[in-house]
Amino acid sequence: MSEVSKIQLREEEVDLEALAKPHSRGCLRSFRALRLYLTADLHRYHAGRFHFWRHFLFTPGYKYTFWMRLSGYLKTGRITRLTLYPIAKFILLHCRYKYGIAIPEYTEIDPGLFINRFGGIYMHGHTKIGHDVTLSAMTMIGQTNRGKRAGTPTIGNRVFMGVGAKVIGKVTVGDDSAIGVSALVTRDVPPNSVVAGIPAKVISEEGSEGYVNRTVPAELLAACYAANGRALP
Repeated sequence: MSEVSKIQLREEEVDLEALAKPHSRGCLRSFRALRLYLTADLHRYHAGRFHFWRHFLFTPGYKYTFWMRLSGYLKTGRITRLTLYPIAKFILLHCRYKYGIAIPEYTEIDPGLFINRFGGIYMHGHTKIGHDVTLSAMTMIGQTNRGKRAGTPTIGNRVFMGVGAKVIGKVTVGDDSAIGVSALVTRDVPPNSVVAGIPAKVISEEGSEGYVNRTVPAELLAACYAANGRALP
């Protein structure tokens, strides 16, 4: 039986009505998916699964990612949403104020998130983030409310965001791109590009190679998507 079929058989354990709501769209649907996604995230920190406790206790970026994904998972269960979710959410909010990272638990973030430095990081909850994305301190991914680009960004796979980088509005940042220090992105970024400046402009076609390191292995990546009922992009 395929992983997708197993997820479908367990739908009775998940509050599907909650998943359909905007504030639940990015939440993981099964404990297996949660475990695999956290393993993929941990891999980006140059660590194996046996180094979990070191990074959970002493690495702010991974600690926040752990509570973010766990809160999202607990939010989807009929029982856990009323019992364990409030506790996990409280800890997540504590981490938000302590480390200066504000990423809602319902944000659609694929495996392999790496928060390189903490402080001043903000992400709108309707943002879509690909796999193996690297965030630096003071990065912001936000929404615009008017104009032809009203909406939130879509960030591709293996994207690097430098310190202070900003992506605003309904724009798409292509796969394997790098956003320079303090750049302001207000238009689509082609794949394999390096952008810099205000507003950001393409300055190179070298992409994020060398800046996005230790990406999630293909086998683990495929298992993550299968466990979450999705096809590998």
